[in-house]
Order: sequence, then C-alpha cells, then structure tokens
Amino acid sequence: MNNQIITEQEILNAQKAWGEGIIKIGKVFQEGGDFSATAEEHINQFYNYQDGSVLFKPTLASEKQFRLDFEGALSYFVGGNSNYPEDHGFAIKPWSHVRWESIGTKIIGNMAVAMGNYFFTPTEGGEDVKVEYSFSYTKNSNGELKIILHGSHLPYSPV
Repeated sequence: MNNQIITEQEILNAQKAWGEGIIKIGKVFQEGGDFSATAEEHINQFYNYQDGSVLFKPTLASEKQFRLDFEGALSYFVGGNSNYPEDHGFAIKPWSHVRWESIGTKIIGNMAVAMGNYFFTPTEGGEDVKVEYSFSYTKNSNGELKIILHGSHLPYSPV
C-alpha cells in the first residue's frame, strides 16, 4: 500500500466521479451498448478488488447482502447473474443525477472514511431516492484512491 495521505478534496472528487460513472452505465444501457463492460470499468476504477476483497454492502440486497468479490459487485450494478437472483441492476435503473450530502469524513493516514446521504434521480422522473452511505478509501500502490468499504442503506422507516 502507498503511504500517501488522502485529502478531503480527493474524496469529494472520487464521489462526484463515482456518481457520474453510475449515470454513464445507465446511459450505455439505454443506448443498447455494452453496459456490462462499462460497469466493469467503473468497478475497476473505483473499487480495490485488484488488491483483494472489498467490503461491499449494496442498498437493495438482502439474500446475499455482502459482496466481497468483483462478480458480486458487477451483479449488483447490472443484474443478470443467476448466483444473485435478487439483483436487477441498480445502475441500469437508470439514473440521471447523483447528489452527495456528506456529514463528514475522517482521514487517518492512508485510510479515509466518509458518511452521509446520496440522492439518486431517476431518469424517468419522480422523486429522488435517498440512500445512506459509508465509504472507506485507501490509496493503492499507484497512489489511486480506491474504495475498500461501501455500505449503502435505505433510511430507517418506522411502520
């Protein structure tokens, strides 16, 4: 691992780019392109599966709610994997905008944690979907910021 310090601006930049990547996967899907390859590029760009497992808890997963490998992450974003029958492709909903609302970050050397809400705007219109997030980042040996923990949850809704 690289010993470079992570900055808050790097986290903000990574979050913005991550949201743009989710939107891009959906656009490629709508245009009939290779959205699965686009999702693979997204995962490779933002997640640290190259160095081992990532602690990934996607929002809309309950049967296999933790995804430690690339295959599980890809299935969540694009669906179509019989090992994950509950996945319908979060990134191919599709979404037109992702807005981040951070409640804070903690940076300790080569690791950073960010928490808050992010809001996904459906391309077809309608209300934004509010999701709670906790992301942890590190820098890989090339000095690139990578996600090592992605926790995403729908807000608690008392009955």
